[in-house]
Amino acid sequence: MMSSIDIKRIIELEDKCLKIRKDLLNFIYQIGMGHLGGELSIVEMVVALYYEYMKYDSENPKMEDRDRFILSKGHCSETLYTVFQDMGMFTMEYMVEHFETLNTARFGMHSNRKYVPAIELSAGSLGHGLPAAVGMALGARASRAPWRTIVMVGDGEMDEGTNWEAIMAAGHYKLGNLVAIVDKNQVQMTGFTAQVMNLDPLDKKIEAFGWEVIQIEDGNDMLQVCKALEKLPECDPVTPRKPIFIISNTVKGKGVNFMEGNYKWHGGGIAKEQLEEALVDVEKNRKVR
Repeated sequence: MMSSIDIKRIIELEDKCLKIRKDLLNFIYQIGMGHLGGELSIVEMVVALYYEYMKYDSENPKMEDRDRFILSKGHCSETLYTVFQDMGMFTMEYMVEHFETLNTARFGMHSNRKYVPAIELSAGSLGHGLPAAVGMALGARASRAPWRTIVMVGDGEMDEGTNWEAIMAAGHYKLGNLVAIVDKNQVQMTGFTAQVMNLDPLDKKIEAFGWEVIQIEDGNDMLQVCKALEKLPECDPVTPRKPIFIISNTVKGKGVNFMEGNYKWHGGGIAKEQLEEALVDVEKNRKVR
């Protein structure tokens, strides 16, 4: 973890985001199906967590004292797979070969912890990741384990009532070893979240349940993401304190001009011509510092 914001390190993480976006686009092209809109919007946060802020060893993904990351919006698992292959856990060729195959499947549209050791919780049906994370944080407290539970949910996923039960429980038990992140990309499967089910004012609602809220104005800006994560206190599993909720305002389909803010790119494949255009876009749209 950076003791202070190092712009050189920020640029290195941004370079990693560019590579992950390119690898992700190529992966989705090869397997024929994904959820690119939401997968692209979470890249900065996932890269910051796995490459800088989480206690994590890619060579030992079941390390006892690792921080636990749960991607509750499990339909965006291809972003995690892409990170895992970049860390050397798998090759791209292996993932493509074993993606939703009849007898040799190791990777699926939704994450499965039985097949990928680095996945903490199988996900797909929305609204389950945050409740499970509350249970994991309570378990860590009971065993005085020094790791943190981090869970990412989608803003459309916040329509699920189970999330609000979990938010109430975490506030009640003062789970200071729990961090929830909402990928607030403003768009869900059928349209804009403000029209489908308005969440705002989300910060005030979460604070009313006894959480500390950290806002990221642009969750696709690595500098802003790192400044927010720098605010996380040292993990203390025992001392009661407010759990932390990060509202990360992002862009659906970030980096690809024809995908950005378009609900039609919630799910689907990408054609060769679209791939070529998308790869040009992510290179062109990379922030220059």
